[in-house]
Amino acid sequence: MSGGTGTYEMARRLAAYGHEVHMITSDRSGPVSGRWYRTQDSGIQIHWLPVPYGNKMPYPARMVAFFRFAIRSALYSSRIKADVILASSTPLTIALPGVYAAKIQKAPLVFEVRDLWPELPIALGVLKGPLIPLARWLERFAYRNSSHIIALSPGMKEGIVRAGYPSQRVHVIPNGCDLELFQGPNRSGHRFRDRYDWLGERPLVLYAGTFGRINGLKYLVQLAFETWKVAPEVRFLAAGDGYERELVKTLARDLGVLDRNFFMSPPMPKADMPALFAAATISTSLFIDLPEMWSNSANKFFDSLAAGCPIAINYQGWQADLIRQTGAGLVLPANDLPSAAQQLTRAIFDKGWIARAGSAALQLARDRFDRDRLAKKLEEVLLRSVSRA
Repeated sequence: MSGGTGTYEMARRLAAYGHEVHMITSDRSGPVSGRWYRTQDSGIQIHWLPVPYGNKMPYPARMVAFFRFAIRSALYSSRIKADVILASSTPLTIALPGVYAAKIQKAPLVFEVRDLWPELPIALGVLKGPLIPLARWLERFAYRNSSHIIALSPGMKEGIVRAGYPSQRVHVIPNGCDLELFQGPNRSGHRFRDRYDWLGERPLVLYAGTFGRINGLKYLVQLAFETWKVAPEVRFLAAGDGYERELVKTLARDLGVLDRNFFMSPPMPKADMPALFAAATISTSLFIDLPEMWSNSANKFFDSLAAGCPIAINYQGWQADLIRQTGAGLVLPANDLPSAAQQLTRAIFDKGWIARAGSAALQLARDRFDRDRLAKKLEEVLLRSVSRA
């Protein structure tokens, strides 16, 4: 499916190691029946609850969806016999069914923090007034009831430890690179390029991800506008969906770049991503200028590394440090679009730089973020939790 698949990729590896794995998740794709149903995929028993949810929904509606899933999944998951329970957040409300099932089952809970909540929604102004202490309580509740915690970045670990959790029980296991998928036979970018007259052999800057408020896709439109002035042959493609999709489209139309050098497409399933990244000259991972986002662990960053595609970002933090240390891409200025366009253009037309950055990206994927290695590390944490119980 489209969207992040990290939990699925870890789960199928755990199943391949011989563990019995049950995944409890939501189905957002079809009619809301309110009834659980079950499928099996790659050795995983998957339990689905249809719940309406999407990035385009206003935050209050999203909160209702979060709590609806939390309550229903708490009751359901408590009936599936388990030796250890892994709850993967966001949202932070996923701690509720995790803790409930762990208490009923008398099993240890391992809590995975995929974003630092509630810091992010507080910084965005989404959580206000009495919701802030409630969210802080929920954060402490989740940590207090966890045998171990997994953080997706060093910055996230620091935030968890600041909240009072023992450092020795926090393990950094970032989003991984699916090398088997992105280096496989279906990665040819030529077929993708041949489908579009506007692309052909021109340089391509790719964004593949959510059009959410926090992603700040207006930056990409403005970057396309500035790049048009110096290199009109460069093409930009934004593939995805979300709350700001229409705003992005309107801005691109107003600036005169829509379907000129800036193009949009719907989200694509993960299986189609290798060809998309293989077609890209350089890919992007973008966020609004918000320091609280610097510890993020965005899927698109790791997909680019796995594909051996240079990556350009517009934020600081640990990923920016990695890029500077390895030469795997560019760290663009967040508030100087003309300079960003010049920096991007120089890199795109430097074939030597593109080759070196792509090689550095792939080496980083193999050395630091190979999903197979990270899955073994996750297995170790889960087994350690069971042995302590």
